[in-house]
Amino acid sequence: MEETMSSHDADGLQRWERLLDKLPVAAYTCDPDGLIIYFNEHALRLWGRAPKLRDVSERFCGSFRLFATDGTPIGHDECWMALALRHRKEYLGSEVIVQQPEGARRAVLAHANPVFDDDGKLLGAINILVDITDHKRSDEALKEADRRKDEFLAVLSHELRNPLAPLRNGLQVLRRAGGNAAIIEQTREMMDRQLGHMIRLIDDLLDLNRITRNRLELRKQTIQLSDVIQSAMEAARPAIDDTAQQLTVSVPAEPIHLYGDLTRLAQVLCNLLTNSAKYTPPGGIIALRADLRGSEVALTVKDNGIGIPPADLPRIFEMFSKVHRTMEQTGSGLGIGLALVRGLVEMHAGTVQAQSDGPGKGSVFTVRLPVVSSAGTAMPQPAATDSASSLKSAVRRRILVVDDSWDAANSLAMLLELGGNEVRTAYDGVEAIEAAESFRPDVILMDVGMPKLNGLDAARRIRNLPWSDKVLLIALTGWGQDENRRRSRAAGFDYHLTKPVNPQELEALLGSPRPLPVQG
Repeated sequence: MEETMSSHDADGLQRWERLLDKLPVAAYTCDPDGLIIYFNEHALRLWGRAPKLRDVSERFCGSFRLFATDGTPIGHDECWMALALRHRKEYLGSEVIVQQPEGARRAVLAHANPVFDDDGKLLGAINILVDITDHKRSDEALKEADRRKDEFLAVLSHELRNPLAPLRNGLQVLRRAGGNAAIIEQTREMMDRQLGHMIRLIDDLLDLNRITRNRLELRKQTIQLSDVIQSAMEAARPAIDDTAQQLTVSVPAEPIHLYGDLTRLAQVLCNLLTNSAKYTPPGGIIALRADLRGSEVALTVKDNGIGIPPADLPRIFEMFSKVHRTMEQTGSGLGIGLALVRGLVEMHAGTVQAQSDGPGKGSVFTVRLPVVSSAGTAMPQPAATDSASSLKSAVRRRILVVDDSWDAANSLAMLLELGGNEVRTAYDGVEAIEAAESFRPDVILMDVGMPKLNGLDAARRIRNLPWSDKVLLIALTGWGQDENRRRSRAAGFDYHLTKPVNPQELEALLGSPRPLPVQG
């Protein structure tokens, strides 16, 4: 052991100790034999208990255990403090794991420095421990988020290719089908289904983005639960029928009223039903049940499908979360359907939870929503439309279609002409103004992002023309955010539709009078 410390040496260490108290990290000092002589409050919190000063059992801080990042134990006589004292030089340690007495572990960076007097005599050592546990967790969370992003992009690519393949095949079939009406009709139905799948995929992405940015607008009013259930079942029925699954429904006899958006609540229930259909084998059973429980209603979707592993349950409603399944069990989807369900339910002041006893034991999803005591105003029902109308109308309209995509403009023009309308096309903003002046259309369907002159500026110029006050101006674009809609309205558009447009929705607008312009 080194000779007894002089009062001058003790004063020097005391100054070090006062400095340690000011540090924002854990720090402690040892004498030349490795016995702890001082520690600050940060060290106490890191260790989990106070060591006994100058106690041999606490040599090199025996109050905690040390591990390398690979889990290998590190002996205290081989720690950075011990090496600094033994070799009388600085030791900057790499990452090490400190285990507290109760078992909690913290990741730290250790830096041991020997302390000498003016004559070179070793007085002891100072060890600095920087707790990087929270930084490590954040780093691991970022890596997990990056992994899930890469997985999502891979799944997105897969999901977009899935419908694109039959669409391309369908085009080839139509070219070679000749006059075979049965094959042509079968191919049309298939292409319509696949296009619908792509539209739902993109709509889900946009809805989830609006929810996370708190930009999704709900059209709330008093509605009947039975209408929500019927709408959801109609939308989910094809997915259930495709695999010959059995759907049972049990609801209270008395009317149950909710205050919410009928379309969005039906979307919630439809997503849960199709999710069960996706992961339930052919011939399986899906049960939808509604129970009135005081001031709320519990909607339960139960299946006897492949179930959910316990490790996946806590994150099942997270964005881009997909339960890990085998290739044989993999269903379509981006892993955003349940995140969308949670977002929509929470916007209705409700809750949603998932339960499963594990793989092969089915799943149960429960949505709880507040109920209202009176029916209030009934939800208006949309007028029935003929899905095969192809924009047919008894009124022959003059329509100008403007889009820098020749295929988009020409295909829509053909569809409108088949409906008995007189149609012209233009492919940029400048050409749109010239065509509008010569053609004097009743309706202008115009893209927004175009070369030479964008659709917003073209709309402003058209609205400045003296004859344009009766023209119905409709933006038809891929940009569908709230800000895009606001800008198109400010530019003079009467309506804002996102591509691909629903033919029935467009037909309804074409037959409506121009709305009054917004004031202010």
